[in-house]
Amino acid sequence: MPQEHPLLAKQSGGMIVIGIDPGIANTGFGVVRGSASKSVALDGGVIETAPDLSLPERLHRIHASVVQLLDWHEPAALALEDLYFGKNVGSAMEVGQARGVAMLAAAQKEIPCFDYTPQAVKSAVCGSGNAEKSQVQVMVGQLLGLDEPPHPDHAADAFAVAICHLGHAPTLDAVSLMGTVPAGAMTASGRRATG
Repeated sequence: MPQEHPLLAKQSGGMIVIGIDPGIANTGFGVVRGSASKSVALDGGVIETAPDLSLPERLHRIHASVVQLLDWHEPAALALEDLYFGKNVGSAMEVGQARGVAMLAAAQKEIPCFDYTPQAVKSAVCGSGNAEKSQVQVMVGQLLGLDEPPHPDHAADAFAVAICHLGHAPTLDAVSLMGTVPAGAMTASGRRATG
């Protein structure tokens, strides 16, 4: 759980997006300000929960930490990595619960949520949906003008999700203004369009 707000001057220069890489033990977060063409890191790290806590206690800590981040940074959007179902269904369920409490925190503050598949995030950051985690870390560091790639990888992944959203935001805004959204696309409210 973040302990204190980094002393950040309120600056102009683009939209603020918080990216979330959800996990029950480690939820990465990356706060980015910018646009599709230029972005800077404002804050980032990992919300850790101890394995000896009950699942409800762990989810509560994740929720409280995300609420605190939303209060500190006042983002225009929360971008989350979409759930990937691998071989471990139990782990996927816990990740889904962590995503859920992050989305709840945003909904309570009327901040729209947007989902991106791991392949879309990798493609936005590296140009390939098949990029390795190490490539994502290096590219995130370069795109944000950092002296070195962000660590741990959960934080780097969260920054990557935020960067991905900044690249998609102009298109989402334009589609929302037109009043029509293609089936499967994300609406301004963060919901997948069905019709």
